[in-house]
Amino acid sequence: MSGWRPRVLVCGTKFGRIYLAAFRDRDFPFELAGILALGSARSRACAEAYGVPLFTDPADVPAGVDIACVVIGSSVNGGRGAELARTLMARGMHVLQEHPLHERELVACLREARQRRVYYHLNTHYVHIAPVRRFIAAARELFRRQRPLFIDAICSVQTAFTLWDILGEALGGVRPWAFADPLALPDDVISLSETDAPFRCLAGVIAGVPITLRVQTVMDPADPDNYVHVMHRITVGTEGGTLTLANTHGPVLWCPRAHMPADVRDTVTLDASAAASFDIPSAGPLGPPIAPTYREILGAIWPQGVRRALTQLREAIETGRDGQARDQYHIAVARLWQDAAARIGPVKIAPHNIPRVLAAEDFWPADWRDDHV
Repeated sequence: MSGWRPRVLVCGTKFGRIYLAAFRDRDFPFELAGILALGSARSRACAEAYGVPLFTDPADVPAGVDIACVVIGSSVNGGRGAELARTLMARGMHVLQEHPLHERELVACLREARQRRVYYHLNTHYVHIAPVRRFIAAARELFRRQRPLFIDAICSVQTAFTLWDILGEALGGVRPWAFADPLALPDDVISLSETDAPFRCLAGVIAGVPITLRVQTVMDPADPDNYVHVMHRITVGTEGGTLTLANTHGPVLWCPRAHMPADVRDTVTLDASAAASFDIPSAGPLGPPIAPTYREILGAIWPQGVRRALTQLREAIETGRDGQARDQYHIAVARLWQDAAARIGPVKIAPHNIPRVLAAEDFWPADWRDDHV
């Protein structure tokens, strides 16, 4: 299949617009064959902008499509994405499907793929974007030298599935895992604040490593893609220090462990130690020190992640690679996600609002001198 340029159908034009944006690169080794959607004004505008046909029924999609990107919610989001994926695989298309999926849906899709002799990949998206890949690569290299001692993480209920995949990629798997039931705050504590606590705390073990996790369980059902305080923030600790993904899109920070060597017992001043570790910066970025803007994220970084996910699927198709290990890993991630979600409990409903998003300069002017602190 050398030189093969697969024809791709993108299903859905909500998050599907990120998939479509990947086709703006002229050297993208895939051809956009069309869009499958409900026929809204947005979908019609997307089809016109990319110069491809818009289909509103899977039966109308002509033969010759190699890959379908199913970017439509599944049952957890009240959608029929998993059903559509199976329908398209029954027609001989390979499928790249956007997360999240319940375990039973994922297993059904994988079974359909085997029966139809096509490839099916679950895409958790964030593991394919550059800042998260940088964190995963750094964590793997760190763990080759020192074993992980703890994990501290924050995410939202919308990004919890992907948090488990990021950790699984960094740790080399997710088993064994177990969680304790979260403790509920007593009423006399809750009454001290006029603000509802947006996070619930979950403690347990993943891949044999102790973890504390805070999950934002408050969301606006009228605007489910918003009202997220933190998408992902992850710190992993080893004997030598902590590695932190400060935000989903970076920066990645290394903080060497603070340790007072034995010779400080006899020095006149604490900084007179001869320890080489005293000359290492107490925190520093691995890669860019500043994260990209959301315009850069949505216009370039996320579409590049789609490119990487599609390329992995294409390589599997071309090489005939057995994906059983990958499939079993994603089933474990889905099972872990469901286990954790069951313990965290139902989400709370947030009042609909449009936040005032601040830049650092809005509260910390650049011309402030050090004497302000």
